[in-house]
Amino acid sequence: MSKITTELLLERAVPRSTRLRKIETLNLSKLQLKTGDLDPRLFSRLRHLQKLDLSDNLLDKFPNSLTLPDLRVLNCNNNKLEDVTALKQFPLLEELTYENNVYLTLNDDYKVMFLLENLRLLNGKDITKLANHVRRVNSRKLTSKVTAHWEKFFRDQLPEKHTAEQVKSIKKKFLKSVQTNVVYGPSSLSEFTRWRVKMIAEEFLSYSLGLELNSDTEPEEKMDENEEESTESPREAAEDVAQVTVTPSKRKRNHSKSGAGNKRSKSQANAEEEEEAEDVSAEPLHFLQCHSKGNSHEDFKTQLWSCVFEPVLDSGARKDPIVSSSKTVATCGGESVCLIDCETGTVLKKYKVATEEFFSVAWTTLTMVISDSRKKAHNILAAAGRRGIVKLIHVAADFCYGEIKAHKKPIATVCFSPTQETHLFTASYDKRIALWDIGIPDCDYNFKASQLLVLETVSIPLRIALVPTCPEQYLLAGCEGGCFAWNIKLDKGQKSRPFEAIFQFPDDESMTTSHRVDGLAFLNDDVVVSKSSKPGCIYLWSWSRSFDAKGKGCQRTVSAVILAELEWSTTDMSYLTLSTCPAKEYVFCGDEKGSVWMYNLSNYTTAWSSPKGKRSERRISPTQILKWPELRLNGEQLPEILVNNVVSDPAFSYLVVLTSVNITAIWKKS
Repeated sequence: MSKITTELLLERAVPRSTRLRKIETLNLSKLQLKTGDLDPRLFSRLRHLQKLDLSDNLLDKFPNSLTLPDLRVLNCNNNKLEDVTALKQFPLLEELTYENNVYLTLNDDYKVMFLLENLRLLNGKDITKLANHVRRVNSRKLTSKVTAHWEKFFRDQLPEKHTAEQVKSIKKKFLKSVQTNVVYGPSSLSEFTRWRVKMIAEEFLSYSLGLELNSDTEPEEKMDENEEESTESPREAAEDVAQVTVTPSKRKRNHSKSGAGNKRSKSQANAEEEEEAEDVSAEPLHFLQCHSKGNSHEDFKTQLWSCVFEPVLDSGARKDPIVSSSKTVATCGGESVCLIDCETGTVLKKYKVATEEFFSVAWTTLTMVISDSRKKAHNILAAAGRRGIVKLIHVAADFCYGEIKAHKKPIATVCFSPTQETHLFTASYDKRIALWDIGIPDCDYNFKASQLLVLETVSIPLRIALVPTCPEQYLLAGCEGGCFAWNIKLDKGQKSRPFEAIFQFPDDESMTTSHRVDGLAFLNDDVVVSKSSKPGCIYLWSWSRSFDAKGKGCQRTVSAVILAELEWSTTDMSYLTLSTCPAKEYVFCGDEKGSVWMYNLSNYTTAWSSPKGKRSERRISPTQILKWPELRLNGEQLPEILVNNVVSDPAFSYLVVLTSVNITAIWKKS
């Protein structure tokens, strides 16, 4: 039942009224209203409403047919609005405020200025002059560019006597080309420009050339593929996902709340778990296929590489690892980056770059200036990959506000400093690790990035980790040719630096530095976990005791002080990386059969922390191995499944498993 009734409207009228048609001012603030509560049939009776206050509610959009023909003033502050285009239904609107709707950006300001010709005040500022420029000068220049683009590249492609198929084909190509190639104004307004260019191009085709835009125009999902970059709404992202349903022998079929779960395609995989009935510490929750190339449900080849949980926007809580993460995780692979709700399996957002293959993602929290010079914390996601470019995404606003051309070769991994929120490390195939200051964007998303440091490596860096006790002084890197350490302190004058130490590890009867290190993470302030090319083994070693040995002799080659070895798969397959959950003292690593090896090391860490802690003589067996369920596609078993990465949230409530077959598996701890 809707929260809004005739009685409520009469009571909240200012002053109170006895007839809906007599209400001119209405206050519906602080009612926890959602979009579905705005009943168009009821609102259509408010024929003379001029002022409406909907502030401090939960609205994510406006229904398209509220029918308020005389509305002049609208307050939507402190909601969750994602789009403003439905406001065009209020043509007489003069004053509009929608501050503290984090999903709205500068592009939305320009959209309402164009759509509402009578608008004078936007968020308390007089926009009359700017709005006139947007409606006239901006539109005139874009129209000129669109027309010129047609004349130069497309006019001669359309035969004098053309068929319907030829019209449809040329229309599709033109709309794709014009949105990609027609640019105008600052990059912070690129979304608005594309929106207007598409609108102008459609009008141009319809009226100037008589090419009517029929109802079978290509859907928006197709347009996303045509753009170099695109951001999808939660609904669009959900529709791109194939949800694999798991039916374990001990529990009922899992129904995801994701929209994709209800839109099962012929190619959707059905899964059955054929494990023996046994007590498990984690159970499969969702299996998602959300990184498909071109949104194809037939794509079981896209490799998924990196995932990281979003930090909670609470500066006080960020110090406590147990509460420093939400249940939202960012994943990357192929052309896309996805944000997933681990509990529901819903793909909340999806960001795509058609020419990219993303290898790594990382979060930071920036304190940004919003309207009225107020400051507010916002989570920013950095994503990088094959093109050597870092994309900076303000996720709440669905907006990629900038990029850093960091390297000329692919970027293998990125990470932010835990103490300097704007400091980003990028490790590249060009055998360099760079430290960047990404700056803080202003309210128009203008920002300035600068390179602070370059660390020279002798081989390709694969994994990087900052030393927890001194994250501003030392960085470790696992590389194709060994494990190295650098001094990264910025008060040193040298901007380009060689490594300070290379670590030796056991190799049969001797020690060696020459081995691929494709897994690297800290279990706690001192214990490093690394995985090398030696089959069947993961090493745990002491950072302080190993590095202190270098200080005494000042040699660059030092032996890692091994604390223990973890028993792992005997495969010689590389790039199956590991991760840790320091708060729970767990290590995770996937294998070549789709399984996840879990090690609870809480019984060992106390002994290792003593100054002369003894090495564990025997290899430590996994506490548990989570077996991959047998997934079948149209009755046939999926190909070989490699687990490229597995990550838990800080509280170890969820495990996110990334595979070589375009499937993200989410397990929940029992």
